[in-house]
Amino acid sequence: MKIGKLLILIIAAGFLAVAAGVRAEEQFTASVKKYGYRLPEESVVGAPTWCKIKPKETMLDIARRYGLGFNEVDLLYPRMDAWIPPDGKRIVMPTFWVLPPTQHEQLVINLAELRIYFFEKNAGTVQTFPIGIGDEGWESPLGIYSIIEKRPNPIWYVPKSLQAKYGMASMPPGPENPLGEYVMKFLPDYGVHGTAMPWGVGRLVSHGCIRCYPEHIRILYPQVPLGTKIEVIYEPIKFGQKGGQIYVEVHPDVYRKFPDFDQFAAEKLSKYPQSQQVDQKKYMMAVHLQSGVPTNVSRIAGDDNCLKIVEFTQE
Repeated sequence: MKIGKLLILIIAAGFLAVAAGVRAEEQFTASVKKYGYRLPEESVVGAPTWCKIKPKETMLDIARRYGLGFNEVDLLYPRMDAWIPPDGKRIVMPTFWVLPPTQHEQLVINLAELRIYFFEKNAGTVQTFPIGIGDEGWESPLGIYSIIEKRPNPIWYVPKSLQAKYGMASMPPGPENPLGEYVMKFLPDYGVHGTAMPWGVGRLVSHGCIRCYPEHIRILYPQVPLGTKIEVIYEPIKFGQKGGQIYVEVHPDVYRKFPDFDQFAAEKLSKYPQSQQVDQKKYMMAVHLQSGVPTNVSRIAGDDNCLKIVEFTQE
């Protein structure tokens, strides 16, 4: 009888653990957010958002709650403990972005910033979501492609190099499937999909595919038709404009493509059509910080506190 009660308790504890996990996932929801843009005059979208750190909340929780990848908060708060941030502290979330260069204004993935953008050119709006990308040695491929296949509840056909590790040639849909609930392929072996490991968003984690938070792929998947152009680019430095001001957004060279980043930055500036309007000191400060935050680098800056925000968070 005692053994029977013990088994019941163990089973009940298991159900409670599963339920707690489900509730934890349910707290992360998202809605469609469309930002107006006009290239090139208005190419900075969104705005900073202030928030207060809640009890027992990690920086990973906060990033996901505000639609950011872990890299975006880690770059802005490099000295803050990601697992035990100061309870009650008021911090700013970098929920604004310089739009990446685009030829087609459809889907654009900028690997350097670990973000995907979905442009709707006719409406003049853009949506953006954080992503996880290929790890070193498994870099996500650059180029211009099209969405060639879409599948809900996809089966994962395990690459031969990984079959011994997983003990199978294919994995059925389910909570362990790394493709998550939806996949949109742009090459036979590469696609944009959900994930069974949300904390990999904002990191170099995959074997080349693009991972989205579950709540974001649910939004993106139904909006993207087959045949949509997808540009995969690598732009750690982006220039943009807003309200007559010039902004730069600088990210680390995550794939180590530029041996001399300062030289790359100088060449990038020299090729920018409005380079004469850029304050060199502000620009180089942004290049050295590599905070991933749009920073006003205009010679004559308007009322803007973005640069001050970056300086404050790096203290």
